[in-house]
Amino acid sequence: MSEPLAERMRPRTLDEYVGQTHLVGDGAVLRKMIDAGHITSFILWGPPGVGKTTLAQIIANQLNTPFYTLSAVSSGVKDVRDVIERAQKSRFFNNNSPILFIDEIHRFSKSQQDSLLSAVERGVVTLIGATTENPSFEVIRPLLSRCQLYVLKSLEKDDLLTLLHRAINEDEELKKKQIVLQETGALLRYSGGDARKLLNILELVTTTEEDKVEITDALVESRLQQNPLAYDKDGEMHYDIISAFIKSIRGSDPDAALYWMARMIEGGEDPQFIARRMIISASEDIGLANPNALLLANAAFDAVMKIGWPEARIPLAEAAVYLATSPKSNSAYLGIDSALSKVRESGNLPVPLHLRNAPTALMAQLGYHDGYRYAHDYPNNFVEQQYLPDALQSQRFWHAQHSPSEEKLYQQMLRCWGKRFEK
Repeated sequence: MSEPLAERMRPRTLDEYVGQTHLVGDGAVLRKMIDAGHITSFILWGPPGVGKTTLAQIIANQLNTPFYTLSAVSSGVKDVRDVIERAQKSRFFNNNSPILFIDEIHRFSKSQQDSLLSAVERGVVTLIGATTENPSFEVIRPLLSRCQLYVLKSLEKDDLLTLLHRAINEDEELKKKQIVLQETGALLRYSGGDARKLLNILELVTTTEEDKVEITDALVESRLQQNPLAYDKDGEMHYDIISAFIKSIRGSDPDAALYWMARMIEGGEDPQFIARRMIISASEDIGLANPNALLLANAAFDAVMKIGWPEARIPLAEAAVYLATSPKSNSAYLGIDSALSKVRESGNLPVPLHLRNAPTALMAQLGYHDGYRYAHDYPNNFVEQQYLPDALQSQRFWHAQHSPSEEKLYQQMLRCWGKRFEK
């Protein structure tokens, strides 16, 4: 039996690789490392079907390096240790470390990821991980700190058209037929930037036709209706849809938020991913205008963890509607980013002496804690004193946005600090 078209068309060299020019184009970071003949451990993060596995295989071939692969779905800690042992035995003096490619690394448990740490740190293996999920949520911090992170993008229209024409003109099976691309809109729309999905659809359409095939949008749509599982719906237009979902919440449109959530649910999205994004939205977009939003988003995440699909759709929908209909403020988000910018600009400014603890006699002699006034000893539990470093005494980071809830906080600051908080 012939291999699937997507496998037959898998690129073998960087010159055949389509897309991701920001990583493998002329002068790009990965291209430079490959041309230099040495790579460091890294994680590829991007939607399905954009070339993560293919890129890892090309790198191994080009560097002539032993290549080991594990799937996080089916491998345990023992499998990881066995592969590391084999990799250690296969390494020769001055050779590049063998490459260990882990597909869907976000599915690895903490113990499985821990079992990789030593081998990666000692250079026993060069790790290449692939994930469709945000590594900062799914990959343990010690492992993430030992790897570079490269983000892959959904393929653009021109990339997909290049793949289509290449498959029709170069694949031995497709060349046996007379294939004419009359229209490509449906092919591109249903593929959602996923090369594997595109080639699967092309194969489905061409194998059900006679020797001459005229590909039209109507033909593609009719074939997919007959066989809706011809392409993998999991993660369809993953990043575009989650972006639309978050922007609908930010824009206070509960109907749109529910629609995009339904698209994710039907596409097989992980409910934890949806819940996590709502927690971020509750903090970033609603914030102090309605602090209860963060509590409800967290409660929705807990409910998802406890009950799973299909019932999890109900607390998720409840949270989405609540967030979308809540008043909005990003003052805390802007405030922390402003403070981070100032820290990077000004460096490690000293803590004023009166704010420092004095647990030893020497510290007390040096003036630590001298002059500090305990706020609860004063009327209304407030006394004016300096809390910022000397160089930043008048600096402001948080600026209230005067939603009804936030206005109360602003008025409290005016009562405490007066002119410092006046606009």
